[in-house]
This record gives sequence, C-alpha cells and structure tokens, in this order.
Amino acid sequence: MTPSEYIILILFILLGLFSIIAAIGNMDWYFQTEGARFFVRYFGRIGARVFYVLLGLALIACGVAGFIYW
Repeated sequence: MTPSEYIILILFILLGLFSIIAAIGNMDWYFQTEGARFFVRYFGRIGARVFYVLLGLALIACGVAGFIYW
C-alpha cells in the first residue's frame, strides 16, 4: 500500500469516530449544518443521531477492512 492509501484509511476511521462522538454528544453545532439538517428534518433529532452513529460505524469498518484486506 502507498502512503496516500494509509492516509485515506486513517481518515475514514477518524471521521467515523468524529461522527459517533458528535452523535452521542448531541452536539448542536454538528446537527445545525446543512447536511445534518436534512436528516433531522426527515428522521427527527434522535433518528439523525442514530443515522450518524451507524454512518460512523460503517466508516470505521471500511477503514479497518482496508487495513486488513488491502
């Protein structure tokens, strides 16, 4: 693997952690962004938080799988 591929996989993991922390912490500034407001509008605040936790887990899983199988 090239160094740029390592960086991308690490970014996947870090962004996944960030998404999970923001959702669990119920951070207002995170859910008031344009992209998050879309999910808050359609799923409600709790549904959007669940979505972002699942998104974070998926990003972490992709990053870890990339390290294992690449």
